[in-house]
Amino acid sequence: MKGHAVSTTLHPTQSLMDITARPDAVFVRGEGSWLTDHRGRRHLDFVQGWAVNTLGHCPPQIARALADQATKLITPSPAFYNEPSLQLAGLLTRHSCFDRVFFCNSGGEANEGAIKLARKWGALHKDGAYGIITFDDGFHGRTLATMSASGKAGWDKLFEPKVPGFAKATLNDIASVEALIDSNTAAVMLEPVQGEAGVVPATIEFMRDLYALTRKHGLLLIFDEIQTGMGRSGHLFAYQHYGVEPDIMTLGKGIGGGVPLAALLAKEAVSCFAHGDQGGTFNGNPLMTAVGVAVLQAVLAPGFLDYVRDTGAHLSHRLSGLAAEFGMPGERGLGLLRALKLATPDGARIVEEARLLQPVGLLINAPRPHLLRFMPSLTVTKVEIDRMIELLREALTAVQSQARAA
Repeated sequence: MKGHAVSTTLHPTQSLMDITARPDAVFVRGEGSWLTDHRGRRHLDFVQGWAVNTLGHCPPQIARALADQATKLITPSPAFYNEPSLQLAGLLTRHSCFDRVFFCNSGGEANEGAIKLARKWGALHKDGAYGIITFDDGFHGRTLATMSASGKAGWDKLFEPKVPGFAKATLNDIASVEALIDSNTAAVMLEPVQGEAGVVPATIEFMRDLYALTRKHGLLLIFDEIQTGMGRSGHLFAYQHYGVEPDIMTLGKGIGGGVPLAALLAKEAVSCFAHGDQGGTFNGNPLMTAVGVAVLQAVLAPGFLDYVRDTGAHLSHRLSGLAAEFGMPGERGLGLLRALKLATPDGARIVEEARLLQPVGLLINAPRPHLLRFMPSLTVTKVEIDRMIELLREALTAVQSQARAA
């Protein structure tokens, strides 16, 4: 990272649509777990694009894949086969319980496809059933249908009218799911770990009961693994952690390692789209799927997932120690997707204090006022985890001091 010249002039931002509060830093370079802004200031990144950068910032595997593929073929049209998409689809089906893959550009698009596929299956096999049971506090994307499927607080009155057909159950409460099943129910859809809710994992008992319940009633089981897939849980896919096989799974974020790529996977018996039912201009283009191949090959390399489990356990241990030190309730999560439960609703203040630390900033996320979320690259080192704990301790101490002085 040293030796690279960076601009000290802040780029104009008034042309961007104002859809979120952003600090005045403009990031210009990334490497591994580190980001550098336009002023040359470095930040240890434990957000990584919201669990997107599987191999960290600008990994050589992705740089090579992009450079090599860009000289061969970028987008021929999804009306034709291309080699990288066939290679990636083959890798995914060989290493999962699924038979068919549809590539797209974002997790929201993949989940939209899963909803469409479940409704098409219900029309064909369940007398037109289209209802999909989802969960309070779940998050499935920002299209109208995926927002309707989500249980995110505050979205119930946004962009009305919502798409109908999404009854909401409570995670880890099997009775709440069973109570919603009726003749119009086609599927149950959930995140194995509710990320936006504050890294809330489904229990193994609940997931196995849910699998049995869907088999009993002849319903599809859909796993949204946009955030948990591609090794983040310590397994290639989180469903492997639970010992159940969903009928449909969606992938996004980590599958592209930083480029826009997502996937809808399904078992053969569920793959009922007719020609023309599903598509997309850039879907499965060779430039992005070549990157997906490089990412998946890295994750499948011997020892990689063992490494994720080891560093995930180390992160859990260090967060637990910090919780004890500051009198906090503790931590939770799966693999390298974890949350620290705070004793006070100061999440946003801690995030800002951490970002402004000198001389090095720390990037973390607070999905809820009482929670901090950690989504480092899967290549993060224990040394970097320890450095994050040091910086976070400094931020926590500063916020506590400010509270006492107020």
